[in-house]
Amino acid sequence: MKIEKLEPSQHKQGRWLVWLEDGCLVRVEEGDVVSLGLYTGKELTQAESEALAAAEKRGQMDRRAVALLTARPMSRKELEDKLSTPVRRRKKPGREEIQPAPEALERERERLAEDARRTAERMEGLGLLNDQEYAKTVARHYAAKGYGPRKLREELYRRGVPREFWEDALAQWEARPDQLDELVSRRLRGAKPTQENLKKTSDYLARRGFSWEEISAALERYKDQWQE
Repeated sequence: MKIEKLEPSQHKQGRWLVWLEDGCLVRVEEGDVVSLGLYTGKELTQAESEALAAAEKRGQMDRRAVALLTARPMSRKELEDKLSTPVRRRKKPGREEIQPAPEALERERERLAEDARRTAERMEGLGLLNDQEYAKTVARHYAAKGYGPRKLREELYRRGVPREFWEDALAQWEARPDQLDELVSRRLRGAKPTQENLKKTSDYLARRGFSWEEISAALERYKDQWQE
């Protein structure tokens, strides 16, 4: 296969356009042009053609990963899950949709999972992906919203953050009596404490991830304050 034309993209800095003699257009990064020794008129061997195709796929996944991480922070597992999900094109009107064979789908999932793993490693190397810092971000976010440590742990688990980073993230959270007192006051709005409204408030605080000991102490402080 011969390279008919090689030129930099006019729209994306650092991207190069490789026009092949069969009319195909391959988009690769500047580093790939250098590492693969590409130039106009070069005759590609079978191995070089495969390397060029792999470079294009790698660039596509890297760009998708950067777009996802730019939209919002996420854990490595979240990124790998998104990248390893096959992208299905919409069915065109009037055309019968052909379902791939289960074996082909499984092979595609395995390939995507491996590509996603390698992409995540590159994102970590670039400093765009950091589970330890992400764990702290999640903990700060939910702590600021008035959630307790159990809720923080649930979120870290749900987002696939490795447990080795949990305690470090949770260490910056510390239950403040005034925080719970504010939540109780907001919930009861100065009402006389009764068995019914205290039970509802207790359930509410439990759903927010606070322990029974913390909840009980906060409710006792409210009752003492109301009697004053």
